[in-house]
Amino acid sequence: MSFMSDLINGADNKFDHSNLNALQKVTLRAVVMAFLFYGLAALEGMIMRTAAVIPTIPPVHGSPEHYFSIMTVHPIVGIFGSTYQLVFGAFMFLVPMLTKKPLYSVKLANWVWLLITIGTALSWIAAFAWNYAPLYTLYWPLPADTQQFKTIGGIVFILGVALIMLGTFGFIYNIYATIFARVGVHKNKTMRELLISGFGIDGILNLLYKLTGRQPYTKEPALSLPVVAIFRGTVDTFLDALIILGAGVLVLVYLFADMGGFALDVKSVDALLYKNWFWWGLDLVADGLVLIYVAGSWYLLATLITGQKLFMENVARAALMLELLVSWMVWSHHLLADQGQPEMMKLISGEMVTAFELLTQGLALFITLVTLWKARPLKMTNELKYLLGGLIGFGLAVPAGIIQADMAMNRVLHNTQWIIGAHVHIAIIVGLYMTLYSAVYVLWPHVTNNAKLWSQKLANTHFWLHLIGGIGMGAFMGMAGLDGMLRRHMYFNGEFDLMMILAGVCGAMILLAWIIFLFNIIMSIGLKGLIGIFLPSKNKESSYGI
Repeated sequence: MSFMSDLINGADNKFDHSNLNALQKVTLRAVVMAFLFYGLAALEGMIMRTAAVIPTIPPVHGSPEHYFSIMTVHPIVGIFGSTYQLVFGAFMFLVPMLTKKPLYSVKLANWVWLLITIGTALSWIAAFAWNYAPLYTLYWPLPADTQQFKTIGGIVFILGVALIMLGTFGFIYNIYATIFARVGVHKNKTMRELLISGFGIDGILNLLYKLTGRQPYTKEPALSLPVVAIFRGTVDTFLDALIILGAGVLVLVYLFADMGGFALDVKSVDALLYKNWFWWGLDLVADGLVLIYVAGSWYLLATLITGQKLFMENVARAALMLELLVSWMVWSHHLLADQGQPEMMKLISGEMVTAFELLTQGLALFITLVTLWKARPLKMTNELKYLLGGLIGFGLAVPAGIIQADMAMNRVLHNTQWIIGAHVHIAIIVGLYMTLYSAVYVLWPHVTNNAKLWSQKLANTHFWLHLIGGIGMGAFMGMAGLDGMLRRHMYFNGEFDLMMILAGVCGAMILLAWIIFLFNIIMSIGLKGLIGIFLPSKNKESSYGI
């Protein structure tokens, strides 16, 4: 009876959804939808992991159409439906919190999570119902061949992606409108001062002034370092949304033309030009905003956990500016195997500039660790454990990416399970998501009015299952890739079964970890509380202090 009461009402009576303000509720809505989509992505991942060993498993049934449609929508659900929602929801809460100003528009924040949710659902339906499977989002050749795909499936998929990008633009507008609002602590700040701080120019000037023996340019920057990271990462968010939306519109032109009886030739679009344009935009998601957002999150979490000032703050500000510039120049590492790509672009962009990411991300990791080290002894709280897990994830994944960003190694690793396992999945599942879990635990008391977590034992179990499962799955997929197992392929003769079985076991650990985490959260706030999050807020007031 007690268990059922806790399940319905929550284990802690402190959580009362009616007392939450509008900003808290919209944040929780985004977080809830993010973790639901995460579960869907994890389930899709397990289907693909199992199909790598048993190609006849439902719903694959040995059919490439089913398998590749799951593969196509998997990153849409995982990256946009889940990660974008969680990051956007957290940042629309954090920016007002850190600047002590109200969010520009809570109504717009609601539209953001709704648009991304609906858009992700439409893209998933296109894959599920019509097996729309261009393998990797909107990549060349243009997925507008009606002999291969049903036109309606392509239209629904692209419209879903378009809604996600519109939601992204809404997030960007909300963030910048909040930062540039001349109220509160920024009442007397000019646009010039906020831009200089937002781009980290004040950090660079402070370093230069120190080298020349002059007084610092500013001792109190207009924007705190985490807000600078959000400001700077959002620049890449805007650019990648613009490119992805543009690619979607281009595909829609071909699809609608086909419906109207005017078949357009995809060869009229230069393939190499399109691939460079497309990868420049898409790479901003991974090598731009993720690394910048993550670095900023590490800095914020380290200062909140320790209660101390960040180590080498001016260097961190300058490094974020360098990361922004680097993120605009590294896309060619995706085209190292493309014979048409100029060799100098492969060398400069694909290898040399890409190597700088090892420096910028390594510097962020070093600054974070030293900040934590200087504050020892520290209590091993949930937020600290997950932060350390996130650092481990990127400490493994970034070097794995640098290894494959070499023209010689790329001949061995290109299009293999190494790329998607040792690099991408460890970066996202371990590096990014464990950082986000740390942020969730930091924000938990602020968005739930100090509701108590139901079980610390479950939180610990979730941590270890997620960490070991994430690293293990990526490692075993990477080993299969080193043995020659290609990505985006189905295998029926079982030559990679051992590595795929081990990767599947680790994938099951990740899925189980998510179930445990979700159960713990539901038991903490109750089903009534979960439903109440999506009801209108009676309390319109918002708290901006941390």
